[in-house]
Parts: sequence; C-alpha cells; structure tokens
Amino acid sequence: MNYKAIDSQDIEYLISVCGKGRVFVGEEINEDFAHDELGGIERLPEVMVEAVSTEEVSKIMKYAFDHHIPVTPRGQGTGLVGGSVAIHGGIMLNLTKMNKILELDEENLTLTVEPGVLLMEISKFVEAHDLFYPPDPGEKSATIAGNINTNAGGMRAVKYGVTRDYVRGLEIVLPNGEVMEVGGKIVKNSSGYSLKDMIVGSEGTLAIVTKAVLKLLPLPKKAISLLIPFPDLAMAIETVPKIIKSKTIPTAVEFMESAAILAAEEFLGMKFPDKSSDAYLLLTFDGNSKEEIERAYDKVAHICLDSGALDVLISNTQERQESIWKARGAFLEAIKASTTEMDECDVVVPRNKVADFIKYTNELQSQFQVRIKSFGHAGDGNLHVYVLRDERTEEEWKKTLGDVFECMYSRARELGGQVSGEHGIGYAKRPFLIESMGENGMQLLKNIKLAFDPKNILNPGKVC
Repeated sequence: MNYKAIDSQDIEYLISVCGKGRVFVGEEINEDFAHDELGGIERLPEVMVEAVSTEEVSKIMKYAFDHHIPVTPRGQGTGLVGGSVAIHGGIMLNLTKMNKILELDEENLTLTVEPGVLLMEISKFVEAHDLFYPPDPGEKSATIAGNINTNAGGMRAVKYGVTRDYVRGLEIVLPNGEVMEVGGKIVKNSSGYSLKDMIVGSEGTLAIVTKAVLKLLPLPKKAISLLIPFPDLAMAIETVPKIIKSKTIPTAVEFMESAAILAAEEFLGMKFPDKSSDAYLLLTFDGNSKEEIERAYDKVAHICLDSGALDVLISNTQERQESIWKARGAFLEAIKASTTEMDECDVVVPRNKVADFIKYTNELQSQFQVRIKSFGHAGDGNLHVYVLRDERTEEEWKKTLGDVFECMYSRARELGGQVSGEHGIGYAKRPFLIESMGENGMQLLKNIKLAFDPKNILNPGKVC
C-alpha cells in the first residue's frame, strides 16, 4: 500500500488544529512511541499528535483520509502484539490527554468517559460511589479505549464476563472523519447489526473511540480469596472444570507455578504467603454477606481437597489478600526482568482442555531447549504463555520462537481454541489468525474493514 509521506504542509495543518505544543516531529518523538510493552516490533511515526477533543480527532482523520495518510491511534502503549505501533509511519494519534470522566448516571448505572481514562481511575471512582466496573485486566494503567479495542477480559471474566459485556455505547470517529454514536444508555437493542459490538475488539482498525458509556453494577460488599496448593500444576488445572461444574462460580480462578511466584517475590522484594508447593490455584469469591461467600467457598474447598489439594488457605485479611494479588499482578514484569527478550502466546481453549495445553508447553520446553513460563485465567481458559529468549542470538531466537509458536497455535486449534483470549492480534499474531480463521473467515474480516475504511488508512497492517 502506497501512502503519502508527511511533508511541511501536513505539519502546518496539524499545528493549525492542535497547536504547536501538541505536534511532535522527528527527534521530538520519544522512542517509547516506537513500540508497545513487549517491544518486538519497532517503528516511529513521522509525526505524533496529542488530541484533546472529538473535534480535533475528526479534523485529523478527515485530512488524513483526503490525503491518504495512515493514522495509528495510541493510548498508554501497554499492548503486547504491536497493535499501537505505526508500522507504516504517518500520523500517530495520541489519545491519552482525552482523560476526563464525563458523567456518572446512578439511575441508569452507567459511567461516561473519554478514551484516555485509565482503568485504575475508573475502578477507584466508581467504588467511591458503591459501584463496580467488573472487567479487571492485569495492566491497570491501560486506557479504557485500549481495553475496548482489545475486548480485554482479565481475572474476573469467569464470573462477570469481558469488556464487551460492559460497553453500552460509544462515540466514534470514522476513518473519513465523520462522528457517529453507536449504542447508548439503553439496556436492550435489536436495531440492525450491532456496530457497537463490532468496534469492541477491532483494535483501532475500524474507527477511533472518543467516548464510551460503560455499564456498572452495585459493588459487592465482601470478597475472600483462597490460595490452594497442589502437588503439581496438572492436578491443579484438572480441578477447575470440577469447580465450574459444581455451579459455584468464583469471581476469579487463576493458576500459577512456584517459579512464577519466586520471580515475583524477587521482583517486588516481598514474601508470598505460602511457598510449600509447586503449583497453586488462586480463587476469589465475592458477595454481599460473609455467609453467602462462606457457603460458596466451602463447597469449592471440599472439591479441591477431594481432587488432591494439599491445603486450602483462606485469605480473609486485607493484608494477605493484597500480598497474593500483588504478586499475581507482577508475574509479567517479573518474568520479563528474568530474560533478555520474550514473546507471548495468548491462546484461549475450552476450560477442560487447559491442562492438556499446559502439559504440551512443558513438552515444548524439552523439545526446543527453551524456557517457557505460563500463568493465566484457568476459569475461562485464557492462557498467558511466555517464550524466553535468554542468550540466543537474534537468528536463533527468531527461528526458535517461530517454531514454538507454530506448535502452540496448532495445538490450540486442535483443542478447539483460538489465537487470542484478550490481547488481540495486532501485527505480531496475524499469521496465526490467518491459519485459525481460514480463507473465508479472513475475507469476511477484510470486507468489514473495507466497509469502514475503504482507503485502509486507520491502523493499517493490523488484524487483517
């Protein structure tokens, strides 16, 4: 695809829209904007613009559309698949300054926000009003638009669902600059195709989110976590379908190995409550009374003990719960700090196939003589599997990574899984999506992209 290179006239126009202080060119652009969190793909945009209003976004997109300039929307850059990297140069549209909480509607239980509001800010704000925004991705410093664009899930998805389930309405700017509202504060809607749901998970390739109306719930009054040690990881994961089958649904079901815990301890400089075992399940239960929660976790505790658990440790103090979940939240950074480079396989498989997949990754460690670390959401089948480079040369690393990924994604397909559970496709995972979707599926995706973006200027080279 041939795009127009940025010239002085383009810069002058962008300055006329946003002012000189929010338009950055060349060496003025921080190197951080060349990559996302994992940094496997790097390319600086030709110009980076900080937008502060829907009107500015609209004007920039109309200009880019008329002049055939690629535009890459960007939030905090916490993605893991190169989705916010300007691989074709052009304009990077930084939306982090559009960060206002616009309205809390307690009658309709909705929160209206701009795209740059951080997930942790949303949680803090609504909880102060005894309300609850359930989606809980591990990266709390991500923007809400980033979560919307990847349909992020997180640890509470097993009970509450994912981001798409909590987006009531969106204000979007189309690639040609037109502003449109999809959805709203309404609870039900059978009015034609759901454009709102099409935008959620589209990774900034169809439209730019400039406002979001989020669904809220009443805040559960109590939460208790269980830390359950098992002799080995296979036994721990094989217990999860039994928990789900019992119809006692925890808020979260996470799995972890001792190696990840030790890495998190070292990274954080703090102690984990228990290190007696090689593998753990971490479960959380929430509700409105202690009795309600106790009934739920007592049933699950017996299921785990009958399935070979060594103990059931109840984390019923704030200090203990925080130490456990802080360690869980640090796993990614701890693993990253232990190696020279890494890449992630974010597959999702049926819950009763999680153990099969994890066993397979252990076989791959031996087959390819590479370190593979994993943790994830055992309750919804979303696994985060990290392949570590360590001391391999660039050539050795690319070969090993490609071979291991091909094996893992192939195995996921065999088990009835999909390429990504919540981190998206971006640029890095496109080849594996093509294998998963097939020719007909990819053609449908391309046709949808064409309908929204006939000139292919919005985040080109991503997804399809």
